[in-house]
Amino acid sequence: MLLRVGTRGSKLSLIQTDMVVERIKRANPGVKIELKTIATSGDLDRTTPLFSLGQKGIFEKEIDQAVIDRQVDFAVHSMKDIPTPLGSELVIASVPERGATADVLVSKDRKPLNTILDGKIVGTSSLLRTAELKRVRPGLRTQPIRGNVDTRIRKVEQGEYDAVILAEAGLARLGMMDKAAERLPLDDFVPAPGQGALALIARGDDSRVIEVLKSVEHSPTRAEIVAERELVYTLEGGCKVPIGALASANGNMVQLTSSIFSLDGKQRLVAKRAGHVANAAAIGKEVGEQLLENGAKKIEETWRTVYS
Repeated sequence: MLLRVGTRGSKLSLIQTDMVVERIKRANPGVKIELKTIATSGDLDRTTPLFSLGQKGIFEKEIDQAVIDRQVDFAVHSMKDIPTPLGSELVIASVPERGATADVLVSKDRKPLNTILDGKIVGTSSLLRTAELKRVRPGLRTQPIRGNVDTRIRKVEQGEYDAVILAEAGLARLGMMDKAAERLPLDDFVPAPGQGALALIARGDDSRVIEVLKSVEHSPTRAEIVAERELVYTLEGGCKVPIGALASANGNMVQLTSSIFSLDGKQRLVAKRAGHVANAAAIGKEVGEQLLENGAKKIEETWRTVYS
């Protein structure tokens, strides 16, 4: 059996895809997989801040179209890049075991965040991380930064930025955790929904491919992702703000924590729910509804200048 997988050509994307391919081959002896790299909108535009591009979809749209057009059989994406909802023709066929969920700081001279002087520049193109940083270190300046992980780290080493905030999972998969000054606390830096997880995307009617991809499914991670994505779906229907969310599945239970922030980081809403993994979607919906009831729409007003 021969399958074709589509992915971005970045170093991290290729490493992540290789990880998935090896797991699929181990679980399915005899399956062969060919790799096809595909340039995406996010890869072609390397200067515009990510939030100005709309973020969701810019790193996967062209690859998913290749799946729909049957140029490839499935795609490997970072879960946090997947729009909610995904679309009618495609499904998240499989969710492998999740990697690290936290953010890490890479800084000049490996300085921890609390020792970086006010006025110094921290690079991030994440509006969520910007708000979180303003909340804990309002004296620091944030500036958008583009490029792959290697490029962002190099910009710190060359003095263009004093620090950058990156996802721990990406840094670990690249074997570059020695560059991290510290792992940022999850209480202050709630990650983006889906962070650390991968999504294997296939056509919804391709049962043959879906069956193969299901061989690397990790049920606890799937429950976490279902809760986080349902939260995003519920919130985005009522307001447009950066959302921090992290679900944790343990045995038959899953707990979801979510935070949203005002633009200046001074206002923060937090909601939590826990329940059976079979009710992961309902838990995500309840957390989203709680945030809306607690004033998410008012916080949205602080972000209007960003989205206008």
